[in-house]
Amino acid sequence: MTVTTRIDEAGFVPSSRISNIGVSPILKIGVRAEAMKRAHAPVIILGAGEPDFDTPDNVKQAACRAIECGHTKYTALDGTAELKQAIREKFQRENGLDYEADEITVAVGGKQVVFNAMMATLNNGDEVIIPTPAWTSYLDIVAIAQGVPVCCVCSAEAGFKLAPEQLEAAITPRTKWLILNSPSNPSGTAYSEADYRSLIDVLLRHPHVCLLVDDMYEHIVYGNFRFTTPVALEPRLKARTLTVNGVSKAYAMTGWRIGYAGGSRDLIKAMAVVQSQSSSCPSSVSQAAAVEALSGPQDFLKERTESFRRRRDLVVAGLNAVQGIHCRVPEGAFYAFAGCAGLMGKSTPAGKRIETDTDFCDYLLEKAHVAVVPGAAFGLSPFFRISYAASEAELEEAMQRIAAACANLV
Repeated sequence: MTVTTRIDEAGFVPSSRISNIGVSPILKIGVRAEAMKRAHAPVIILGAGEPDFDTPDNVKQAACRAIECGHTKYTALDGTAELKQAIREKFQRENGLDYEADEITVAVGGKQVVFNAMMATLNNGDEVIIPTPAWTSYLDIVAIAQGVPVCCVCSAEAGFKLAPEQLEAAITPRTKWLILNSPSNPSGTAYSEADYRSLIDVLLRHPHVCLLVDDMYEHIVYGNFRFTTPVALEPRLKARTLTVNGVSKAYAMTGWRIGYAGGSRDLIKAMAVVQSQSSSCPSSVSQAAAVEALSGPQDFLKERTESFRRRRDLVVAGLNAVQGIHCRVPEGAFYAFAGCAGLMGKSTPAGKRIETDTDFCDYLLEKAHVAVVPGAAFGLSPFFRISYAASEAELEEAMQRIAAACANLV
């Protein structure tokens, strides 16, 4: 007898876990912009957080050697011994942090590290404090793990930084984590030693709160700003801090998908359980490349950061020259987070009223053919984010187009 399965007329119904969560707005805008480019529209895409530099040659050669040597099988679940050793040495050399091999985890990108941590630790209703504007995925990952994102809005006037009194007020008995990202996606804000110390003082008064610090943009800081990470400032936080990093941004290895973190061995062990039932081990070839990235020559990082600095200055100056737009100078990363409150209420030449930053970004894409991301995606409006990880020629053209489009608003 043949058994058939009927699909209800209502169609597929997603689980409650993801029913209110969509694909990242950044990815959706990228797909839309790419479709316009395929239709021959001259779109400049400034949405994705991806360096336009190539992966360094020595890193690519290390991957080729791994393939030629047959290192193409499954590896240890959360990182090869070689990569964990390279990460340990990196943490010690650059951050003054000491971790054992079983206090290191490697995953398929920094996003999976965060996902593993939330899935391994959150129970239904546990709270996670997230300063906004924030990377879109933090909130959704917390929600998927059945936690509650607690957003603390950080204004442009405050440099988009979380104040200690905000943190103190947000902590409850249900608080499980605080997530800090410095330099920040989307604002480029970076926390100084003094900024961190004021927050550390609060955390020391609340020992039940863990800290996830995302250092992904560590090497992209400008001028005299000195990067630091909380555990380096306060070793008493080490047991309840997960320090997250990766090779995607500094080494232009976004497609290689390698993120890593250092944390307590109990947390790392719990995260491995989650990973064992999702992706399992990261790519063996990517891990070999990451060993070379972390252990090989690092001199190119300053040169690339200087290139980003020139682009930052170009973009910030261009945006601030437009009436109705204001953009603070970011300390790091490769994003400009600009306010557009002065354009709200204006109308396009077609008569459409600009009510939100999403409306404004739609207008820029459709009429100026410049793809940027609305601040609403990051939890703060009316703003928009520009990724200036593009050529100076493209950025100059984009600034001209944005200025012209804004001049046409009435």
